[in-house]
Amino acid sequence: MAQAKINAKANEGRFCRSSSMADRSSRLLESLDQLELRVEALREAATAVEQEKEILLEMIHSIQNSQDMRQISDGEREELNLTANRLMGRTLTVEVSVETIRNPQQQESLKHATRIIDEVVSKFLDDLGNARSHLMSLYSACSSEVPPGPVDQKFQSIVIGCALEDQKKIKRRLETLLRNIENSDKAIKLLEHSKGAGSKTLQPNAESRFN
Repeated sequence: MAQAKINAKANEGRFCRSSSMADRSSRLLESLDQLELRVEALREAATAVEQEKEILLEMIHSIQNSQDMRQISDGEREELNLTANRLMGRTLTVEVSVETIRNPQQQESLKHATRIIDEVVSKFLDDLGNARSHLMSLYSACSSEVPPGPVDQKFQSIVIGCALEDQKKIKRRLETLLRNIENSDKAIKLLEHSKGAGSKTLQPNAESRFN
């Protein structure tokens, strides 16, 4: 009878320890789950800062190369460029880096995709129209929606092999490049229009001299 009581107490002790360890483990797991949510929120916030930095630099660059900047006095342009350069310098002091975890295959896919985009960019000055068409086919390969034009199937298979975060960055880079081309094209058309208007104004003046 005494031995039975001892065994019962021993079993009770083991049960208490086991229950306590399970509770402790459950609390630790819950804490880690909460920390994981915070870690993902931190990465998302840092990525948002990265994107905001890219957008700000693009906007500053766009203002510096806008048609309006060409149509003001040299003194005003110089002053505005100084302000723009100051803002760009301050923007560049913000350093944010979100590293993407990649396996060897994803790393190779990213290098291949980057190389293809770089090759298209290098041909901008030679043939802007063809470069734009090529970039559109690359961008369509990254879009989940029905593309309005042709899709570069080879590039699409390469992008699919990239990490998800890299896929988003590749798409954003293509969007930025297409916007830059669009802005450059508008600037060229505005410049040609202003030249045309200027020549039309000069022609009547010249004709009036001979009358």
